[in-house]
Amino acid sequence: MTAAQNNMFLIVIAWMYVVLMMSVAEATHSAGSLLGALMTFVLYGVGPVALVVYLMRAPARRRAIKAREAAGASAGQPDSFAPDTSSHAARGIEAVALNTGVAPVRKEP
Repeated sequence: MTAAQNNMFLIVIAWMYVVLMMSVAEATHSAGSLLGALMTFVLYGVGPVALVVYLMRAPARRRAIKAREAAGASAGQPDSFAPDTSSHAARGIEAVALNTGVAPVRKEP
């Protein structure tokens, strides 16, 4: 892990601590409730933190995908997203025509 990633996780842990304390204050206040504390924890803590971590990890995911593609290309493995360029026909109407157990549908005169 790099120093930037360590700092990001330190900020996430610190923010989750702040939100946890906000939730405890909400739950223990005389006008507060457990539902309010749960909503505070989810809407101020878990939701935003999950979104920020997901967005901050996007460049690392992109680099990992490119590295995986480069490793596959250098190993001679075909790209999984490449179109099928084989000379075989797709299984379509020929397979239906060979099936003689089903009578064809005809128009009424």
